[in-house]
Amino acid sequence: MASRYIAWMMFRRPHPAMRQLATAVSLGLAACAVFAQTSAPQEPPNLSQAEFQSCLSELRSSKAFAAITPATFHQYTAQLQPDATVLPLLNRQPEFTMPVWDYIAVLVDEQRVAEGRAAYAKWKDTLDKIEQSTGVSPQIVIGVWGVESNFGQNLGGRSLVQSLGTLSCFGRRQAYFRGEFASALRILQEGHIAESKLVGSWAGAFGQTQFMPSTFFRSAVDFDGDGRRDIVDSVPDALASTAMFLKNAGYRPGQPWGFEVKLPSGFSTADAGRKNKKPLDFWRSAGVTLANGDPLPDSLPSAGLMIPAAGGPAFLVGRNFDALYSYNASENYGLAIAQLSNLVADSQQSQISFVTPWPTDDLGLSRAQNKELQQALLTRGYAIGEPDGMIGAKTREAIKAEQNRLGMKADGRAGQKLLRALGN
Repeated sequence: MASRYIAWMMFRRPHPAMRQLATAVSLGLAACAVFAQTSAPQEPPNLSQAEFQSCLSELRSSKAFAAITPATFHQYTAQLQPDATVLPLLNRQPEFTMPVWDYIAVLVDEQRVAEGRAAYAKWKDTLDKIEQSTGVSPQIVIGVWGVESNFGQNLGGRSLVQSLGTLSCFGRRQAYFRGEFASALRILQEGHIAESKLVGSWAGAFGQTQFMPSTFFRSAVDFDGDGRRDIVDSVPDALASTAMFLKNAGYRPGQPWGFEVKLPSGFSTADAGRKNKKPLDFWRSAGVTLANGDPLPDSLPSAGLMIPAAGGPAFLVGRNFDALYSYNASENYGLAIAQLSNLVADSQQSQISFVTPWPTDDLGLSRAQNKELQQALLTRGYAIGEPDGMIGAKTREAIKAEQNRLGMKADGRAGQKLLRALGN
């Protein structure tokens, strides 16, 4: 529910908060802060202010804006200028597809686990109360918070009114964005969040866990009791709203999201699939155990077998994983939150990876390692800017050049092999 559309441009993972788009996606601003755009930016088009104001005038009297008073509409649109820079983002096509081991490596690294454990300790009392109210595990909420905004550190900086107003009048999917624009104006009209705070992604997601405006009205709650549903500045409101979304999505109290499992030799994957849930006895009779070889527990009434990459880790997942999936329609996204929540819950666990290794000899890089790679490229004279862990177009072009020099496949991917080669 959350940020949206942004990472689709990189990962082709649909995002539920923009499910009406049918192609929406994202992996959260925390991830987008690491995975910068992969292709050269397009020049923004020239947009007519007169055409924009004419469009807004028509919107004011449309059914979608019936709940918005004339005074509110005039206040926030009379001087509004279109933001042409959002349109190339709307139309940008991905040139780089990330394997699951890269995705997980950067979203669930040592830094994020440490910050997640600290956040859990700091907000434990609030999270316990949220669990009492919604039934949603505190660690799961922390996992969403970490992936969506890096625990509130990456909220985005674009004006929702300007972005959504622009997307309501220009480009594709105008009908969808008009509904979100109306919801954003309603948030301002009802005084939930100040205009200066209503900022986020270019597509309109905002807050600590990146809600779209319409999602705000479906799931946001006032948990701190100040009379406002403030998912931007109120951590209790943001975390409780996240839990409410998951509850509405079918989260079942007391059940795990699932667990990593070990498949017997020669196991047929014909029954695999997150949606193809079977009783645990079915999987036991097929010889499936926990990853460490222990028998499957009785903590799930049924589960589906999820195998993100053939030959890699396998998981039995239940209804609570489905709730995570509904937050951002991506199994990889759900798995990142699930693993982060596991590591936050077990402060003694030092191993970040799963028991079964990924089927690759070139694992992905953490954020710290991305910076290390960038520094190595800078040392070699590539003008990629300051090392920030964001693997964008300039960094990928530099990577391709080094891959060519080293006789490696020039695919622009940042991996362990390249990092080691550049360290020599």
